Amino acid sequence: MEIGQIQPVYLHDLSQYQRILQQRNHFLKQAQIKRKHDSTMWQILTEQFIEVAVKLTKRRADFIERLEQFAVPIHFEISRELENLKLEYRPSVELEGSNAAEWQANLYKKMESIAQREIDRGVTLIGPHRDDLFFYVNDQNVQVFGSQGQQRTTALSVKLAEIDLIFEETGEYPVLLLDDVLSELDDFRQSHLLAAIQGKVQTFVTTTSIDGIDHATLNDATTFWVEKGTVTKR
Repeated sequence: MEIGQIQPVYLHDLSQYQRILQQRNHFLKQAQIKRKHDSTMWQILTEQFIEVAVKLTKRRADFIERLEQFAVPIHFEISRELENLKLEYRPSVELEGSNAAEWQANLYKKMESIAQREIDRGVTLIGPHRDDLFFYVNDQNVQVFGSQGQQRTTALSVKLAEIDLIFEETGEYPVLLLDDVLSELDDFRQSHLLAAIQGKVQTFVTTTSIDGIDHATLNDATTFWVEKGTVTKR
C-alpha cells in the first residue's frame, strides 16, 4: 500500500520500527541461547517497540478505512454492480483503549504476558510485521475463493482507489504501471479501467497483444514494440 506517498512520516516510522524489531529479535535470540536475559534491557526495547508499533497500526487502520471508501464504489462499477468489495485490516494486536497512552499500556501488558514465549522462540511474536490485509468479494475471501478475474479486478480497484486517494491528498496523480493486466479482464472491465485512467493518469501498460485495446485508447497512446531486446516505436 502507498501510505508513504501521502504520509511521508509513515516511512520514517516504518524504518524505525524495522530497526527496533531487529534489535529486539537479536536480544531475544541471545536470551534464548544464554537462557537468561537483562530485564531492564527487555523493558527498554519493548517500550521503544510498542511506541512505534502503535503509530504504525493506527496509521494503517486509518489508511485502509479511507482506501475502502474509494475502492468499494470503483469495484462495484467495474464488476457491473455484481460484486461488493470489503477490505479488512487485521493487526496482530488490536489497539485497545481510546488514546495512544492506553493503547501502549495495553500492548505492554500483552507483551509482558508472552515474554517467556518470545524468549523461548527467540523472536518477537506480535506487532505490525505480523499484520494481515484481507479482501472480500460478496463476503468471500477473494485471495482464497476468488477467480483469477475477481482477484485481478480487486487488485485494480484498490490500485485505482490509491490513485484517487493520493490525488485527494497531494493534488497530483502518481505514475501508474499496469503489467500485462488487460489480457485477464473481459471487455467491459478493460474498457472501464482504461476510461478511468485516460487523460488524467500517466500510465505505462505492458501487454503481449494490442488486439483487445480499443482504437481510441491506442490513438492517444505512444506504442512501443519490444522484441528480442530491441525497442521500436510505432
